[in-house]
Amino acid sequence: MSIEVISIIVLFVSFFTLLLLKVPVAYSIGIATTLSLLLNIDKMPGLTTIAQRMTTGIDSFALLAIPFFILAGDIMKRGGIANRLINFAKSLVASLPGGLAYVNILASMLFGAISGSAVAAASAIGSIMTDRMEEEGYPRTLSASVNITASTTGLLIPPSNILIVYALASGGTASVAALFIAGYLPGILLGFAIMGYVAFIAISKGYSKGKRSTLREIWTYFRKAFFSLLLLVVVVGGIVAGIFTATEASVIAVLYAAVLSLIYGDMKTKDFPSVLLSSAKTTAVVMFLICTSMAMSWLFSFEGIPEMISSFLLESLNNKFAIFLAINLILLVVGTFMDMTPAVLIFTPIFLPVVTTLGMHPVHFGIVIVLNLCIGICTPPVGTLLFVGSGVAKISVTKVIRPLLPFLALMVAVLMLISFIPEISMALPNAFGL
Repeated sequence: MSIEVISIIVLFVSFFTLLLLKVPVAYSIGIATTLSLLLNIDKMPGLTTIAQRMTTGIDSFALLAIPFFILAGDIMKRGGIANRLINFAKSLVASLPGGLAYVNILASMLFGAISGSAVAAASAIGSIMTDRMEEEGYPRTLSASVNITASTTGLLIPPSNILIVYALASGGTASVAALFIAGYLPGILLGFAIMGYVAFIAISKGYSKGKRSTLREIWTYFRKAFFSLLLLVVVVGGIVAGIFTATEASVIAVLYAAVLSLIYGDMKTKDFPSVLLSSAKTTAVVMFLICTSMAMSWLFSFEGIPEMISSFLLESLNNKFAIFLAINLILLVVGTFMDMTPAVLIFTPIFLPVVTTLGMHPVHFGIVIVLNLCIGICTPPVGTLLFVGSGVAKISVTKVIRPLLPFLALMVAVLMLISFIPEISMALPNAFGL
């Protein structure tokens, strides 16, 4: 057995062993990469290679957008924007069967899109909607399931931090602007699919309808939420029109959200230090994940793992649909135990050459891989949204899993549609010439 094969075995065995021992993902990636590198020390400049790759991995102007979008999301969460979006959503759909569940979904879509964070959407919307839904007779398990799955739409509807990470991992073959535009229809489709299942539950269980809002009330709530919604137009519109880059847009989002929160009066200047500290902590975690993931991705490339996997898939599965299905299954499994950021950075260089060889556009694959991993963060054992949603609803994870299963099956069905119907992702980028 060659030293290269042994090195690959050590890499994967040590990584999965550390995960099973509940070592944080970033440390698991870094330690596994270092152990594998030690076996190839005669072919490497030394252990300083790891530090170099970690440093150069985040030496990217595009990545500056992530800390600013994180800060913008934290400001929006504290600045009263969630309540305004919820009231606007309620005025539109509360009168339908299962209306409050629709409000939960629509508000999560809007807040997730504006903040760019599924966790922010789950905590901000869930903390408000769970109690309101319980008062109307909805089980807390249903509220949590709706909140968990609907919050993932914000990772597809721009601006989205994970789409920026994918743009980096794709090596420039997919632009941030094209990915942002491509995420709209898949994100909306996912939200409507969840609404459809909620309608079925509401009608079969006989959940009550809310009061129908008058046009005057709808206009009032829209006017109050208008400047919050306008942020989407400013940020995404500016990027697509070429007025500013994604990084510059993230700074504009911070300034816009800060001014808006001060005008609304839900935040004071004295609140900003605590928001900055919270954002800094989140940014540190994300950036450390990116550092170690980029080092492991480089090691994969050095060992020729992407070429090996590409050759294996293309030779063993001669049908492109079978290959796409196999890649989806692998990513679904990966998403259950790995955070989205390292998963995108590690597996994009592996699978992107395979799918592009078979004719899939890099932008289309970006939406597919992100939706795959969206399902993963809703499932145990690592599912971030599962734990956040359960915590916000104040119920145990074990009670949520069973009612969550039909929602996850629905997400998988939407994933299959998006995987095999590229027009869903590519229609808007093609229309805008991106």
